[in-house]
Amino acid sequence: MSLPPEIAKKVRLLEISTRRLVNSLFAGSYHSAFKGQGMTFAEFREYVAGDDVRTISWPLTARTGKVFIKKFDEERELTLILVVDVSGSLDFGTGKDFKGEVATHLSALLGFAAAKNNDHVGLLLFSDQVEHFVPPKKGHGHVNRILRDLYYQKPLHRGTKIGSAIQYLQGVLKKRAIVFIMSDFADEGYADALRMISRKHDVVAVSIEDAAETELPDLGLVDLHDPETGELITVDTRSKAFKAALKKEMDRRRQTREQELRQAGVDRISVSTNTDFVQPLIRYFKTRAAGGGR
Repeated sequence: MSLPPEIAKKVRLLEISTRRLVNSLFAGSYHSAFKGQGMTFAEFREYVAGDDVRTISWPLTARTGKVFIKKFDEERELTLILVVDVSGSLDFGTGKDFKGEVATHLSALLGFAAAKNNDHVGLLLFSDQVEHFVPPKKGHGHVNRILRDLYYQKPLHRGTKIGSAIQYLQGVLKKRAIVFIMSDFADEGYADALRMISRKHDVVAVSIEDAAETELPDLGLVDLHDPETGELITVDTRSKAFKAALKKEMDRRRQTREQELRQAGVDRISVSTNTDFVQPLIRYFKTRAAGGGR
């Protein structure tokens, strides 16, 4: 696929900045946080005091006259699936990046960290339907392909249906996977779908927020456009009544999101367009590696 030069440049710049961060501090945290799916035989070695007697190889012990045990290594190969919301509400942000751009940067970090650990990486883009799916494969070249798709694929729809994306994913994933869902979770009724998929897969919800969604600055009369419905309204941002109504609605949405994710029982990371969105991910990895996660 021939990409427009501006897209190719974006991918290249993101790859350069992301790889530097992955190599310096991110890949090790990722490796420690997510364990392998089992154990594979590595070698025999002679028994020493304190070894688990259940690992003794009795046939080899009988042949040699010395006690040997089987040594196992963790089977590291994992599958990472990046589930990225591309609905209209992600085209918003008052920080350095829009919410959708934060999702792309986090996808690059996770993707290159997985590639560095020789894991498979896949991608699912969704709005109120599945927009695009890339089956998991290995390699930095495959991660670059995923980044190209994140920049290049334009959604056909603007709404949000998290449950539909999860149901599709359940149908295509054959092996246990780590599933990162990156969204502002501007939806309802997805807790059951998340709970179902988390029974087989390791699910992490990355909630992307923006400060202006809860406290709009005083800008006078402004036109507000709902990116998912297309509705356009003019509001007075200095109006106390409007600010109170806005706060009430955003509090309701936040409470709904918290309730849905809590009922789903999945791990959660909160990031903001207005602050460093990498550190919350690293903190989560460290907490999880120390036994604080799933």
